[in-house]
Amino acid sequence: MNRTVFILNGPNLNLLGRREPHIYGHTTLAEIEQRCHALADELGLACVFRQTNHEGVMVDWLQEAFEQHAAVIINPAGFSFHSVPVLDALKLIEAPLIELHLSNIHARDELHRHSIMSASAGAVICGLGADGYPLALRAVAGRLRQGGEAL
Repeated sequence: MNRTVFILNGPNLNLLGRREPHIYGHTTLAEIEQRCHALADELGLACVFRQTNHEGVMVDWLQEAFEQHAAVIINPAGFSFHSVPVLDALKLIEAPLIELHLSNIHARDELHRHSIMSASAGAVICGLGADGYPLALRAVAGRLRQGGEAL
């Protein structure tokens, strides 16, 4: 059983802590990454943490996760609302897959309210800010302990 989790982050998340902190908080992506690596070590997971502003790169990483039979936690950010290529790549994932959003997208404006990615995710965590990442990691670890079935 593969104990690897890819934590993939979409566009503009490299600016966390500085970009619209009233929505996304003051925690930087580097701080989230450090916390994720520490918790993954604790949970016995190998953690691949990445961020891209480019749709094709995200597709490549999802295909890589698929080839490795790795679990995926994805914060698709702006890809959430329009990216069919990312959605199609998510459909490849057979291991646990969690969609994550820092903000509560259901309470946002109409443009940011409906993620097309959710149809492929086994679970969705939103509105908890940076605290959503450790919750997602713990959920993935639990599922992998149970045999690795998708969420």
